[in-house]
Amino acid sequence: MYAFGKIAVTPTKPLGRTEFIVLVATLVSLVALTTDVMLPALPDIGRALNVAAANDIQLVIIAFFVGLGCGQLIAGPVSDSLGRKPVIFAGLAVFALGCVLSAVAADFNTMLAGRVLQAMGAAGPRIVTVALVRDLYAGRGMAQIMSFAMSVFIIVPVVAPAMGQAILYVSDWQMIFVCLLVMACVGVLWLAVRQPETLTPDKRRRFSLSGNLVAAAEVFRHRASLGYMIAAGMIFGAFFAYLSTAQQIFDVVYGAAELFALYFAILAVGLGAASFTNGKLVMKLGMRRLSSWALGVLTVWCLGALALIVGLSLVIPLWLFMAWAMVAFFCLGMLFSNFNALAMEPLGHIAGVGAAVIGSVTTLISSVFAVFLGQLFDGTVVPLIAGFAVCGVGAMITVKLTERGLPAETDD
Repeated sequence: MYAFGKIAVTPTKPLGRTEFIVLVATLVSLVALTTDVMLPALPDIGRALNVAAANDIQLVIIAFFVGLGCGQLIAGPVSDSLGRKPVIFAGLAVFALGCVLSAVAADFNTMLAGRVLQAMGAAGPRIVTVALVRDLYAGRGMAQIMSFAMSVFIIVPVVAPAMGQAILYVSDWQMIFVCLLVMACVGVLWLAVRQPETLTPDKRRRFSLSGNLVAAAEVFRHRASLGYMIAAGMIFGAFFAYLSTAQQIFDVVYGAAELFALYFAILAVGLGAASFTNGKLVMKLGMRRLSSWALGVLTVWCLGALALIVGLSLVIPLWLFMAWAMVAFFCLGMLFSNFNALAMEPLGHIAGVGAAVIGSVTTLISSVFAVFLGQLFDGTVVPLIAGFAVCGVGAMITVKLTERGLPAETDD
């Protein structure tokens, strides 16, 4: 029961499908918002906190992903014992503390500590929401819900950089953290008042460190879960590298800092269109088939682009980079929901631990790739395109090994 003033609210009626999808998208999008809204402010933060090396400012983004990976390991298992909603609420409280710490930071190390704290808090709504969806849906049904949620969620990266720039026009970068705090409060109220708890007491697991370690080990024993988790880490690593270098690419490479929000939004639309398309097709064609097509196109597209750039010593103009990225991001959008749902499919009985391990390992793998690729930034887009190509090849090999010998319709 949740009390607001003199009104006690205990939601019991299941949400309608549309509102449920929007709520899921809102909770999950806190991660994207906390990442993307910061991008226009990175130069200001670097100057204010005396960051010496230009590439080091990327750590404001990377530190968030590292904290997210660690926080998921805690949030998921605890939600299997206490329920989904209390853990989401606790995560949002920690997120709020991280916002405050980052807003008052007087040096770069304090800023990074605040970002890690933000991320560890955001891990609650990010990973537990996936478990919440898994409580109610399975297989292609889960992939469809997550795809439609991603379609709504994609509005965030479309508008977040513009939101960040708008805040900077009227205030300082510290105000960005205040706005994030407000959004967290909105999520708390909406979840408390409208969404019933999905993990009833009779289905909860007694919290046990040894029991959670056993459950975590089970995730690694499932061939499908392990393989799709590693493949997702590689693919997301390339995308995280783009996020951490996007501001530099549009500013340093193309001198288009003032239009950064517009170009970022255009590419985000490609992700959203792919998620919506996946939601429409996945029930008919299946997760594995769609993922195979998307991964194949992504890898061939990026290898071809890299070969042309290196072989012909091409200088990539902005319009050509946008064309390359739009196709690549459409393929990524097809992979986001499917890889996660495929990895989660065998883990319904340990959804919280499963979501935590998959989310954490995927994020940590991605962070390693993002740090490495980000530090290779040399004033051109070549390292990014090469990173996408290498990650695509690695993910394709991993998926092929994972699916060898699996039943053809294992994703039903």
